[in-house]
Amino acid sequence: MANMREAPPAWLRQLADDLADGMRELVRPHLGRTSARDLSGRAAGGDTTFAIDEVAESFLERFLLEQGRPVAVYSEDRGLVEFHGGGDHVLIVDPIDGTRPAAAGFEAACVSVAVARRGERPVMDDVVYGVVREIKEGGIFRAARGEGVELVASDGTRRSPIISTNIDLDRLFWTIGFRGRPAVELATTLGGLIDRSSVDGAVFDIGSATYSMTRLLTGQLDAYIDVGPRMIEVAPWVEARFRQVGHGSVLNNSPHDVAASALILQEAGCPVTDAAGRNLGDRPLLGSDMGFQMSVVASANAGVHKAVLEEVAQGIAWLTAPGSGSA
Repeated sequence: MANMREAPPAWLRQLADDLADGMRELVRPHLGRTSARDLSGRAAGGDTTFAIDEVAESFLERFLLEQGRPVAVYSEDRGLVEFHGGGDHVLIVDPIDGTRPAAAGFEAACVSVAVARRGERPVMDDVVYGVVREIKEGGIFRAARGEGVELVASDGTRRSPIISTNIDLDRLFWTIGFRGRPAVELATTLGGLIDRSSVDGAVFDIGSATYSMTRLLTGQLDAYIDVGPRMIEVAPWVEARFRQVGHGSVLNNSPHDVAASALILQEAGCPVTDAAGRNLGDRPLLGSDMGFQMSVVASANAGVHKAVLEEVAQGIAWLTAPGSGSA
């Protein structure tokens, strides 16, 4: 594991920033185009690859070849690839986190780039830098481990994080991880929280973990909650339902979805754990299949995080109760 105080070299931060900028400029003209919805295959993790994903992935390869820097890169569609000998660091890149919103022309799509010390078996705690770039609006969220968080508005001005102090679940504004998750079982697990927040609060399916998590730093949301892997962990029978919905694959958050945004939130003081309240730091970083997938609960503050985890635990108890579907 990397020294927690070790910062990435300046050239590598700049490389990550330039990559995010270039990716954004390439993808932005395709937002909302009908052609962006064309299907071009399946990624290694089983998710649909849209035409807009192919545009982004092709740019990623060209960009790193042209830069001439020794670095490795991991992306969902191409796995781990070395450029110019590899080097000591790996970029974990999600060229478009929020492909479906991007294809529809919505705001909820980001480029996500995390930088990690490579090592023999990198884990989430090895991420030393992260940058998230909004594709449509242009805002930037970035952080280096131990150095705090930086937010840049679309007009280039620095802004301070706005973090909710709400701890009342009845007034919770939150997003749910929904794509590829079986609706009935997910509603069984999170139905109590949905009901509590449906009148005085709000629940959204935004379609991007990265966009959702960074909204905790803009004051727009109190929490992002994805319980998929936790559901399978405590109720193995539900895996068959995930595969039914996922066209044979289990689709949940993988490290590339959340590696950058998790570091950014942590540097801002926001709790980020799995749905059982466990630290994500020792989770392996370079992979997309079930063995790498992780549930994620990210909250604006410790009080609401504790309350959310208690509500999730109650929902898990409902999911595993006799007669819930396990028999």
